[in-house]
Amino acid sequence: MERARPPLDRRRLLKGAVLAAVPYALLPETRAGAAPQPVDHPLAEWQPATTSNFTASDRPWSYRVDRVVVHVTQTTYTDALDIFRNPAKAVSAHYVVRSADGHIAQCVREADVAWHAGNWDYNTRSVGIEHEGWVDKPAYFTEALYQESAKLTAGICDRYGIPRDRAHIIGHYEVPGTDHTDPGPSWDWDRYLRMVQAV
Repeated sequence: MERARPPLDRRRLLKGAVLAAVPYALLPETRAGAAPQPVDHPLAEWQPATTSNFTASDRPWSYRVDRVVVHVTQTTYTDALDIFRNPAKAVSAHYVVRSADGHIAQCVREADVAWHAGNWDYNTRSVGIEHEGWVDKPAYFTEALYQESAKLTAGICDRYGIPRDRAHIIGHYEVPGTDHTDPGPSWDWDRYLRMVQAV
C-alpha cells in the first residue's frame, strides 16, 4: 500500500531552486545556517574564522601546544569576529571573550594554527585568546571577562598539560618580534593567574 506523500512546501522549493542557480563560490560560508560545529571549550559558541585566516593542522600531533597567549582586541567583540571572517585581514585567534558577560566565541579549532601572535613558532605552539576591549580602557576588563577567560585558560592548560604560570600564560607583548603592547598595563596578571589556578 502506497503512503500519501507530504505536501511540498512551496517556500522551501523556491529557496532550493534559487540556491541551485547560485555559483558555489558565491554561497555564504557554512556558518550561515549550517549546524554548529563542536567546540573545544564546552561554554563557547562556534563563530568560525574564514579558512583563509588560519592554518589547518592536527595539533598537538603536528605541533606541541605549550602556551596560552592573552590578547586584547582593540575593537568590539562583534568587530573582532568580523575581522576574523574577512580573508583580507589574514588574522585570527582561537577564542574571543566578550567584556560585558564573559561570553566566549570559538573562531578556530585548537587543533588548527590561528594567526594571532605575529610569530609563526608561537602561533604553532599556542592557543590565542582575544579579550574585548582596549589596552588603555580598564573598564572593559570586567569580573565576568576575567572569570570566563580564566575557566577557558584552565581548560586549555588541562587539555595540553600546560603549567598554569606566567611562563606559559603570556601576553601578546611577550611574543618575540612583536610590536604589540596587549594586554597592556591595566590587565591584572596576579588576579588572572589566581583565578586560573583556582579553577
